Amino acid sequence: MREQDIIDLLKQRNENGMDELLLYYGPLIRYVIAPILQNPQDREDCLSDTVMRVWEKAEQFDAAKGSWRAWLTAVTRNTALDYARKNSRRGNVQELSENTPSPEPNPEEMIMRQERRTALNMALRRLPPNSRMLFYRKYYYLQSTAQIASELGMTERAVEGKLYRMKKQLRKALGGEAHE
Repeated sequence: MREQDIIDLLKQRNENGMDELLLYYGPLIRYVIAPILQNPQDREDCLSDTVMRVWEKAEQFDAAKGSWRAWLTAVTRNTALDYARKNSRRGNVQELSENTPSPEPNPEEMIMRQERRTALNMALRRLPPNSRMLFYRKYYYLQSTAQIASELGMTERAVEGKLYRMKKQLRKALGGEAHE
């Protein structure tokens, strides 16, 4: 089955679309979830949540904005991060007073975050594709250095060295604003 057929099934709310999604993209989804969630049961729960989220949001996919795989990967990553945040909060329930400040950023902080994000994206686009993918694997997909090294046929030390030089280059491009 072609990618577009799966997308069409999902957008038409045809349940076969979910089956095909799991069949063709299940390994990719699991690959993205694995470094974020350590517990196997959490990974399976997150896989189910991801498939449901894709089912619910399939209409939002726009090929003009990017590829299906990139969209699916972003949905999967965000679902896994949400799941990890939810799990980390389970044991930390505290009563909040009325004077507790909101954890949400104020409008000024939101604008500054967006400006930093835009500057970082522009700096990343200037990197060679291999370097950019290495950055994404480490800091976006949260893969371990050992996993990256193994999959790219490199030593861990070589991966760490490339990442170090890349962070230094990005810090310079961003005017020293990047944080490790």
